[in-house]
Amino acid sequence: MWGTTPTIPAATVRAVNRLTARWAHATATATTGAPDAVAPATPATPELHAPTGTVLSAAGLWPLLGFLADGAAGAARAELEEALGLRAEEAAGAARGLLAALSAIPGSTAAVGLWARHDLKVREEWRAGLPGTAFGRLGGEGPEADQRRLDAWAAEHTDGLIPTMPVTVREDTELVLAVAQALRTRWIRPFRPGLLSPETGPWAGRELVGLHRSTSLLDRVGVAEAPFGPLTVLRVLGNTGVDVHLLLGPEEADGGAVLSAGIELLSGARKAVPGDLLPLGTPGPGLRVGLRLSETREPSLDVSTSPFSLTSDHDLLSHAGLLGLTAACVPDPAPLPGVSEEPLVVEGAQQTAVARFHARGFEAASVSAMAAAGGIPRMPYRVRSVELDIDRPFGFLAVHRTSRLVLSAGWVAEPVPYDEDDVVDPYEDEHEDGDEDGDA
Repeated sequence: MWGTTPTIPAATVRAVNRLTARWAHATATATTGAPDAVAPATPATPELHAPTGTVLSAAGLWPLLGFLADGAAGAARAELEEALGLRAEEAAGAARGLLAALSAIPGSTAAVGLWARHDLKVREEWRAGLPGTAFGRLGGEGPEADQRRLDAWAAEHTDGLIPTMPVTVREDTELVLAVAQALRTRWIRPFRPGLLSPETGPWAGRELVGLHRSTSLLDRVGVAEAPFGPLTVLRVLGNTGVDVHLLLGPEEADGGAVLSAGIELLSGARKAVPGDLLPLGTPGPGLRVGLRLSETREPSLDVSTSPFSLTSDHDLLSHAGLLGLTAACVPDPAPLPGVSEEPLVVEGAQQTAVARFHARGFEAASVSAMAAAGGIPRMPYRVRSVELDIDRPFGFLAVHRTSRLVLSAGWVAEPVPYDEDDVVDPYEDEHEDGDEDGDA
């Protein structure tokens, strides 16, 4: 039996979800525009996009920005406050609270790591604001040995989901600050692996791996109106209080807009009409609502979707303005006087994020790091029948059910090709099939 779900302050949830929406919109949108300003002294390489989609975790990055703001001054402090949606003097406390709450969610872990050059004088009052930090020194045995230790920390605190630290330790690296976050949940009602054969859309004509399941709970699906048109939302409930929301917009809608609209639903800024109240016909993308003959009085929601396994590497400085890091890269004036007695600038900031959605559950992790330097039954009833096919690019949000905090977000652009020999349930020896009836 899982313990009591943690309480996350509403202000923190709003601030983190705001950053999620802004970052996801900038990352997943299909169109290109002017890049965020990046400090001239710190050129950024283009952000890496996995060919199958992208995944990110603002919940894993937000605490790192909070701790950085606590030690920042001047323009760097003001810019980080804007990105955080919170005053800098409140940031460290809010970051500690968020990390404690993430660690208290069943199946979720969070950790902070700090490493500094052996002769760097880190300010004790700043370091004391970091919770349960693994503090280590750099430079004793060279960058390669330092890198191995940091990689091992990343692997340990993500249960092996992320085997390496996203930043590279160099000879001139003075300090590394990292936040690791991971979560795992199992579906209350698992899916059945099988074949998915889209008839329309960009995946049409292909044989793909599909996940299928049925339930009588029509309110698991809904349709909301968004600026781009109707948005279909499916909630898949996990057994740890973490759910995954699958988001399907019109085919012409870009991923960033779809993810942003999905996050607005969490705040109540938009409302979705549940499946049991939707009109007959095709009220939302991928949806068909009708009536059918049945041997029972129970309505049905039949879902087909695509599994995914995504890994993304984000150069955070490619969105430096959005994430509050532009001024932190500029050496004059010193942007981080509260961190060290010696001047420091951000020389690199990266996040590696992973997300895996399969028949039995969902798992995700991120490391954010900053471096300074069946027969024919009798059918007497006519019942409501709802079918949903998520058979083209779609978005997803991993959401803490109680607080509505987004833990992970992403966009699935490419499906998994179907191979009958490969489509097996890796958990087929487990019998965890449950019933969502009565769950929130």
